[in-house]
Amino acid sequence: MLKILVATMTGTAEMVAEALQDRFKALGGEAEIAQMDRLDAARLTPGLYVVCSSTYGQGDVPDNAQALFEQLATQRPDLSGLSFGLVALGDMTYPQTFCFGGKRIGRLLTDLGATQVGEPLLHDASAGTLPEDVAADWFEAWVAAHDVLAWSEAGASAAA
Repeated sequence: MLKILVATMTGTAEMVAEALQDRFKALGGEAEIAQMDRLDAARLTPGLYVVCSSTYGQGDVPDNAQALFEQLATQRPDLSGLSFGLVALGDMTYPQTFCFGGKRIGRLLTDLGATQVGEPLLHDASAGTLPEDVAADWFEAWVAAHDVLAWSEAGASAAA
């Protein structure tokens, strides 16, 4: 099963995650959404994930992801069995910190051995597009390009 992790301040990343979950279901897959403030490092087990993160303040990870981010940075677990796609939300009005929340999470995961699958989606709030629509289109292409449905089913079979 695909796991969608949410790091958000105002709920936008959660709306994006719900759009991805709906799109995956329409494609025949099953995905579970988890708020990052309800996770600890031990719950990041091998498998396939999508991280949906907004950016807050001066390029910070959202508050609901801070504890997990710090725990991962401190404990430095081996995440070599984890693969992930990344949806980072930002605003080009602040180019120095554009999408830094998601980029920081992605960089930490790869530093801990996780594999980023494909190119990330970096959504610009100032573009006037709805992030959930743009993300759902990116996600469908990501699923097809990386055979995510088969990967997700294989993981579910292995876990059963």
